[in-house]
Amino acid sequence: MQGFLSHPLTSGAALGYWRLGPTVEARFDLPDLPMKGEMDPFFFLTKDKNFIPHEYPCRTQFAADRRDRRPPVQGGFAPARNWLPFGSPRLDLSGFWFRPTHIATWAETVIRARSAGTARLRLRTCGGAVLFVNGAEAGWMAPYKRNAETGVEFSVSLKQGDNAVQVFFDDLAERDARYYIQLDWLDGPEAEGGIPTACATDRARAMETALASMHFDQPAYTGGEVALVLPHTMPMAVEAAIRVEGDFMSHHPAALQRHLPAGAARLVIDRAENLPGDFRHFIPTLTADGFSATRTFGVEVCDLAAQGSVPATLEARIDEALTWVATRAEPDTVAALARLAQGLSGPETEAMIDATLPAIEDCWDCADFALVPLLWGRTRFGHLLSDRVRDRIDAAILGYRYWMDEPGNDVQWYFSENHALLFHTSAYLAGHLLPDATFRRSGRSGAEQSATGRERVRAWLDHFEQWEMAEFNSAPYFPIDLKGLTALYALSPDADIRARAGRAVVRLIEVVANSAHHGVITAAQGRSYEHTLRAGRTLELSAITRMLWGMGQFGARFHCLPGLALALRDHGLQLDAALSARASLTEGEQEWMFAQGEGRFAALYHAKTADWAMGSAAAYRWFDWGYQETLLHARMGRNPDAQIWINHPGEVIHSGYGRPSYWGGSASVPRVQQYRGLALVWFDGQPEQPDFTHCWFPGLAFDDKLLQGDLAAVVADGAGMVIRASGTLEMVAEGPTAGCELRLAGRHGWWIVRMGRAAQGLEAYVAQFAQLTPDQNANVRATVTVEDPEYGTVMFHADGRIEAEGRMVNPKDWTVVGQRTLHR
Repeated sequence: MQGFLSHPLTSGAALGYWRLGPTVEARFDLPDLPMKGEMDPFFFLTKDKNFIPHEYPCRTQFAADRRDRRPPVQGGFAPARNWLPFGSPRLDLSGFWFRPTHIATWAETVIRARSAGTARLRLRTCGGAVLFVNGAEAGWMAPYKRNAETGVEFSVSLKQGDNAVQVFFDDLAERDARYYIQLDWLDGPEAEGGIPTACATDRARAMETALASMHFDQPAYTGGEVALVLPHTMPMAVEAAIRVEGDFMSHHPAALQRHLPAGAARLVIDRAENLPGDFRHFIPTLTADGFSATRTFGVEVCDLAAQGSVPATLEARIDEALTWVATRAEPDTVAALARLAQGLSGPETEAMIDATLPAIEDCWDCADFALVPLLWGRTRFGHLLSDRVRDRIDAAILGYRYWMDEPGNDVQWYFSENHALLFHTSAYLAGHLLPDATFRRSGRSGAEQSATGRERVRAWLDHFEQWEMAEFNSAPYFPIDLKGLTALYALSPDADIRARAGRAVVRLIEVVANSAHHGVITAAQGRSYEHTLRAGRTLELSAITRMLWGMGQFGARFHCLPGLALALRDHGLQLDAALSARASLTEGEQEWMFAQGEGRFAALYHAKTADWAMGSAAAYRWFDWGYQETLLHARMGRNPDAQIWINHPGEVIHSGYGRPSYWGGSASVPRVQQYRGLALVWFDGQPEQPDFTHCWFPGLAFDDKLLQGDLAAVVADGAGMVIRASGTLEMVAEGPTAGCELRLAGRHGWWIVRMGRAAQGLEAYVAQFAQLTPDQNANVRATVTVEDPEYGTVMFHADGRIEAEGRMVNPKDWTVVGQRTLHR
């Protein structure tokens, strides 16, 4: 019996149910061309709704050929899978493509009209689209403006009954591509929108409800079974095909098959020890009676039992780190470097190199991440490689595109600070390795290529030494910068570059120690992702702190750990042993104020004790459109999962590719001000942005919790936290973030966070801080006064200054060097 999965169409609602054809992909190759441009430390600070201004030649040509012209429709609709909305207004196929790629998809939905009439529809997309109704073309749009949405309204004639609405849409995918359509119902006859189903409607609805409500039974897994809980069971047995993926840089997915009996309340995926580590996406496709539905769920997996106790000495921890990466990391050139450094040559090591070389040979985006450790392995351990692999590496080195002024046809991201460092490091070291060979794209000899890279490395170091990280304090980009800097320190033929790179490594490690809480970084970050925020144990910074200071865990994805280990083991790098005490305070309260980014555009504040830590960005871009910035981050006790951050989601799809996404960044940058353990976060969003703000709040990670109206409070390991809000706080009860997400309705509203010592337990802590609130006349753009039981009157001034306890804290005074104060 065929069914119909649908929802009523009301004014402004998006048509949410679609059947999709396959997405057809084709390389978009042009003759190799050079580009003009330089590193741009401000690329993510645009106020034009996150539109990034840099354009590749492929986009220029693609737009010249297609913009404002009817998209050339390819093929026809042939259903291959189903798209269910789960609260998202968009049919969203966004993703990451490492080469310029033309992508095209057919989609179909059905409008079931109670009577014939005219309907007004609004179609939104970033690329091009052609709209058909009952087989007749109703109109088209072709903005083709990369990742920037455009909307067009259409009037269409509907007949009584079922009306097939088909959309052909396409775009040029370049790296992170926002590839979606949204079809809004503006007005028309009474109708519903949906898709036909091979099974009865109630069975399709049961699968939809199961996927809408299911969630992991832990905020993160350190062992045992990894399982999705089904609050709403299904009346029939289903087959579950589960795809396991890492972040967009991970190229090693896994596939699992599971049978879910009728009435089953738990979908067991596997045991933690059998799954790859790190934050992973688990994507179950449920199938029954010819109907299939899919959704993405994310969670961190860390097999603690495999890690064992931390070795007592730095020498032993360095060996442990190299061995872990060599034997348990994802197989790439970083793992190959670790293997070569441990004397593990042979087929397994060479297979890792062979598998990674195509990305370098084809100049994929992020190939520079793979090239630097490959150059290190080739330079120091080339004698351990076969002639075949060594020759292939050299050919790849000579054919690579090292900067945008060399001819090419790729979408490598040259503009950000971390990529620029790796490009210049690669050119410098590759040219020195092969001084007499000709580098194909530049036409330079190796010696000339190295000289060009040397000049650019020195210029990069000049910028870094003055302003440090453009992507300020960002957990995923510390390892990228450390990857390049440790390679320069170990391999540079110039003493000045070696010394400067060493000092930069030392400085970055100091910043990590200052912002870490028991080894886990806790701080405002200039660029963040869901997979880096939610990875409390397996983020590479945790592995670094384990190796350096004996606290932390290992994941499966690495950039710099072997390089840092070798810089210490083989090349004489010295780090301050006292940093261990900073990374894990045992007494007192540390206050750390500093600035990063050209012109000190990011003023950063951090406070921590042995019990808690909280970091924020002060007076940072209040109420601008956001990108991937996390502006407030806090942590309690020694459980890495006991953390919170607050943001305004950039999209409502979970685990999406938006920048900002659901958790990574804010659609609207909030006003954030922090004084010691007290923070104010105040949002003032725009009408087209999601209509709620929220807090990552993993209830099971805390020892005790309370949620009552506009107040949430928790204790963990003797630390306490109270959150007050301008309205009722709702704990999300179903779906991917069940039990881990607090929501505050509306785009406008404030949150207050108070961290502290809770030696007397939750009830006493709540009694002490429950009355925290802005003064009665507080305004989002004016001075806000909060009366704190310990700090007294705290005045959050509208210019970013904070006045409390007889002090005036002014972010404009903070330096790149920073000021660290330990209060006893």
